[in-house]
This record gives sequence, structure tokens and C-alpha cells, in this order.
Amino acid sequence: MPAMRIRFTKMQGAGNDFVVLDETRGRLGLTREHYRQLADRHFGVGADQILTVRPSPAAGIDFEYVIHNADGGEVEQCGNGARCFVRFVRDKGLTERDSLRVRTLSGVIEPRLNADGRVTVDMGAPIFTPAEVPFDDRGLAPRRDGGWQTWPVEVQGLSVPLAMLSMGNPHAVQVVADVDTAPVHTQGPLVENHARFPNRVNAGYMQVVDRGRIRLRVWERGVGETLACGTGACAAVVAGIRLGLLDSRVDVETRGGVLTIEWAGEGRPVSMTGPAVTVFEGEINLQD
Repeated sequence: MPAMRIRFTKMQGAGNDFVVLDETRGRLGLTREHYRQLADRHFGVGADQILTVRPSPAAGIDFEYVIHNADGGEVEQCGNGARCFVRFVRDKGLTERDSLRVRTLSGVIEPRLNADGRVTVDMGAPIFTPAEVPFDDRGLAPRRDGGWQTWPVEVQGLSVPLAMLSMGNPHAVQVVADVDTAPVHTQGPLVENHARFPNRVNAGYMQVVDRGRIRLRVWERGVGETLACGTGACAAVVAGIRLGLLDSRVDVETRGGVLTIEWAGEGRPVSMTGPAVTVFEGEINLQD
């Protein structure tokens, strides 16, 4: 079988790991199957997502940021990946700027490299309108919960209260007593593929420790459970604030590390700060 040889960089942000590709000088022409090969942990490099750096698509934009999940499908947003993105373009000399404007499938984000080496990303304002999440709310009535609402979604005969929102990608967040015993691997895939989510959904399980700290696990669509999910952390904190459970600045403990999320309220952007680390670089042959 003919093979395509490409260079890559392996990176991670709080344990959420990525293969990063440079297409600033030309497209590699990868297919969905190629992305799946790269993400394969046995026969490829191994990653939760594949991140591609492309040149500026328009005036006022520094780069284009393209994201593919481990199943090869393109997705709208990845918060932990955004931090690795800005670290990559700085380390590779593709820019000398600390603050960037980057276009994703869902819109423009603004990551910033901090003096301490961590990266802060302006993730934009959350979206709550069901049709824009998207979430099919036909025949359902929301339940008042704190200062906001949850939606009773039937999963395997049980009514599961889910807080719905989009951080450029869809999230369904539920509050649990203990994330260690939450049904992430049994219920998560059912929520992800539920008929009420036409684009599937990321299923978040949030344990509130106190008003400034939560523990979080996320079943990511097209990937499964990851050690951390940046947009999932943003979605969980926004949901917790709107439900009256959290303050405006929250440390999110994931299985891969701690992310700091800040949100000043509806209509305001969500800020996420966390690590971005290069693990190794290499080359790989991809089969057609």
C-alpha cells in the first residue's frame, strides 16, 4: 500500500492529548481515515484530537484552527487544544505575538500566552437557546433549578436532569454527588448519541466541592472519556454559576490537571487558563 509521510508534534493540555499538524505552507490532503490513523493509540501516534494549523483566512485573523476528533470527524471547538495551538505557533516561530485571533469552525477565539507559561483563552460567550446548542426540546418542559433550569431527558428509562449549552460545541451537564462513581462510561455514550442532540453532545459530570472548586469528568463525542475537556470545563462552570452553585471564578479539577474558568455572566465571554505542553515530535507513514 502506498504511504504518505508527514511530520507531527504531540502535545497535551491537562492530559487532553493532541497531534498537531502544520499546514501553513500547504495542505496535506488528509482524509477522515488518515485522522483516525493518527489518533489510533496502537497503530498510530495516539491522541484525543488532531489539531491543524492553517494560515490566516481573513484580515484581522492570525491563523485558522481545524479540529478533528479521534473518529476522524471535524468538530467546532476544543479548548485545551486552543492552548496547545498558541504554544505550537510560538515555539515553531510562526508568530512572535503572545495574543492571537484564531478562527475555528464555530467562530473566532483569542488565546494568550502568559508570562508563567500557562495559556488563557477567551472562549467567547456561551449559547443557551436550545435550537442553537443544538437540542431538540419538543415535548419537553424545563424544570426550574436554582436561578436557571435543567431539562428532563429520558435515558434508559430514567429522567436525567441536564443543563444544556454550547461553548461553540454542544454540552449537556449534570450535577453528581461523586464523579468517581458517576456512570460516565455507561450513560455517557447514551447521552452523546441521544436523538435529541442532532449533532451529538459532550456529556459532563460535575461534582461541586465548594463555590470555587469542582471535580469534572466528560464523555466527549467521537472520543470517549478524556483526561480533561476544556470546553467541557467552561460549560460545567457556566452551568454551575447559572444554577446558583458556583462563584464567577472556579478551579476545575480534571483527571489530567486543573483548569481555571472565569465567567462574569450572560452575554460575557468565558475565560479559560491552563497548561500547554509539547511531549515529542516525529514523523509517521499514513496508509491510503
